[in-house]
Formats: sequence, structure tokens, C-alpha cells
Amino acid sequence: MIGSGVLKGMAVTARNFVGSYFDKERLITVQYPEERNPLPENYRNFPFLLYDGDDPHAGLRCVACKICEKECPPQCIYIVKSDDKKPDYMGKPQFYPKVFDIDISVCMSCQICVEVCPFEAIKMDKDFELSRRERFEALLLRKEELSKSNDYYHKICPTDAPEVDAKLAEAAAKKKPAPAAAAPTPTSVPAA
Repeated sequence: MIGSGVLKGMAVTARNFVGSYFDKERLITVQYPEERNPLPENYRNFPFLLYDGDDPHAGLRCVACKICEKECPPQCIYIVKSDDKKPDYMGKPQFYPKVFDIDISVCMSCQICVEVCPFEAIKMDKDFELSRRERFEALLLRKEELSKSNDYYHKICPTDAPEVDAKLAEAAAKKKPAPAAAAPTPTSVPAA
């Protein structure tokens, strides 16, 4: 019959319309600014930088290796490596990014920067309300705006964050020098 698809579609619409008055689960409209649907854990929007401890400068995990900058398809990451080294949160001297900017007007949220980072320093955020009135400079996020604590990462990714921390702890344990083996003590050889 001609138009049977239209009639079936109208029946589904009518059933949902009438059903929404009797079953609260059928309501699908969310009053957005006041109510928000929870985002899934694997939701990704724009990258941010992780730091450990309380100081975003000292605890920044990024060592300005520039791998993310090279691998970024739209080339929206800009890094300038520092000339000097600073002690990280564990006291080990390391390079750091003097400039780390991400142009969110160009970023396509592909997550390649996260996948190639060997230091687990860059992760994807769930914050999607980044609209600005101005263009150009306002859409260029600086290192200070991108830096977020490891506690924040644990809050937005409760299952992935402990795995990342365990992986980093395991890598740190491998880098620590093993305790020196006890030096062999000279033994007296009986005279023959």
C-alpha cells in the first residue's frame, strides 16, 4: 500500500507522544542549562595537560618532546621547548614546555595526541562549553588554561585514571636502579 511507511511513522510518533504523559522514562527532552545528561566516560572533546601534585608548573608531566605537535593532523598544537630544565614533582630535572598552545578552532578532537604521548601528559577533556565571543586569540588555549590536576582526571575518568597511574608507577619502578648486589667477600682458600 502506498504511504504505509508514513502511517507507521505517524503511529510511532503518536505512541511516544501519548506515552510520555503516563511514563516519565519516555520523556527525552532535557532542560539543558539546568539539567544535563551525564557524559559517557569515553566521551572526548579537547585535550588538556595533566600535572601531578599541587603546582601546575612543577608537576607538569609534559617534557616538550613535541611528538604530539608532529603527529597532530590539523597542526593545531604549538610547543616551544624551554632552554633550561626544572625539577619535576619527584625532583628529577627535566625540560618543560615554555609555550604549549592548542587552537581549539582547528582541533578536530581526534585523540592522536593522547595516543602518541609517551609520558601520559595529555588527555581528552569532557568540557564542551568553550564558545567565546571573540575569535582568534580567544580560541587559542594557553598552557595555564590547559593544565589540570591528576585529581581532575580521576574525577572525569574513574576507570582509566588508575590504570594510567599504575602504568606510570610501574615505569618509574623500572627506571629506579636496582640495589647493588652484595660484594663478594674474600674467602680464605685452605692451603694444600
